[in-house]
Amino acid sequence: MDRAQKTEAVAELNRTFGEVAVVVVTRNLGMTVKQSTDLRNKAREAGASYKVAKNRLAKIAIDGTDYSVLADLLTGPTALSYSTDPVAAAKVVSDFAKTTDKIEIVGGAMGSQLLDADGVKALASLPSLDELRGKIVGLLQAPASKLAAITQAPAAQLARVFNAYAEKDAA
Repeated sequence: MDRAQKTEAVAELNRTFGEVAVVVVTRNLGMTVKQSTDLRNKAREAGASYKVAKNRLAKIAIDGTDYSVLADLLTGPTALSYSTDPVAAAKVVSDFAKTTDKIEIVGGAMGSQLLDADGVKALASLPSLDELRGKIVGLLQAPASKLAAITQAPAAQLARVFNAYAEKDAA
């Protein structure tokens, strides 16, 4: 990597750190290319990204951002997973770490809030933004459907009563 490529990589990482809501730092313990590709694909599907970056360049990129608290975690063979959804990156990495022992969650950050490995796993257990939206819509629709059923029930009962009287009079 020449100086121009390094400068471009640092600028791209710095831009990324300005846009994301969460960054998870993982340690690669001998993952194969296939495993790494699978993790990238799962991250992409969830709206997150997984990137192996040189620690020195990542430290330069996080300098001056909210994620500068991650500097101490960037030692050894690390990779970064990040997303704008506060849960997506943590969930993808945590789920993937359950299937293999080749990746270890070192920690992460939500803005300037440093998370240890347990904090990242706790974050991963939360529902994603889309799941929360679905629950809210369901909660909003439930009272409306119940209200419609309640208001229709008396009218239906009255119609049955009137029908019964009409059949009685006709007989």
